[in-house]
Amino acid sequence: MVRPAGEPLAPGSLNDLPEPSWSSLLQRGLPMFAVEGFVPVLVFYGALQAAGLAPAIVASTVACAAIIAWQLRRGHDVGVGVVTLVFLLIQAAVGLASHSATVYLAQPVVLSALWGIAYLGSVAAGRPLVGVFATAWYPFPPWFRASRPYRREFAMQSLVWGFYCLSRAGLRLAILVSSGVGGFLLVSVATGTPVLVALVFWGIWHARRAFTQLAVPAAG
Repeated sequence: MVRPAGEPLAPGSLNDLPEPSWSSLLQRGLPMFAVEGFVPVLVFYGALQAAGLAPAIVASTVACAAIIAWQLRRGHDVGVGVVTLVFLLIQAAVGLASHSATVYLAQPVVLSALWGIAYLGSVAAGRPLVGVFATAWYPFPPWFRASRPYRREFAMQSLVWGFYCLSRAGLRLAILVSSGVGGFLLVSVATGTPVLVALVFWGIWHARRAFTQLAVPAAG
């Protein structure tokens, strides 16, 4: 395939990078996706029904921290993992201090809205967040992360994620206030895992297609 005219890349070759197979991409990205997507709410709700609020908060935090620690030990996504772990600890502390499941669950909803704003703002600033997080899924080299095709692809994906985060945050907060923890769980799962899986697979597919078109076969 031929690199499009007017899209020069920094020195290096995409052909030198490891093959972005579906299995390798998912092995790198799914654990952090689980922490962001569904593990906290499912563990929290199960422990809440079995043991009460405080054990539920602790169990949810420990489960997510274990996944993050495992990822950090494997050398994946250290920056995002540390930030996520810090937020989990703050969320747990606020939830325990308030003795309120609503307060505990509202925190990630607010964070989701802030992420939505951050995604959109990152596009305006020319540093799309999806491009920053993409290294959790694939080891893009610095020279390619600085290229125009990389920024363009992940700017588009950042816009999609931004609108998704804002829309989901508004819906979840409304359900949490009006219907309580049970309704919140149902809406979180319905708008979380299925949509997140679809967005992740779409994003991987679209980026693979876009970047494969930039690869220039090595001369024989």
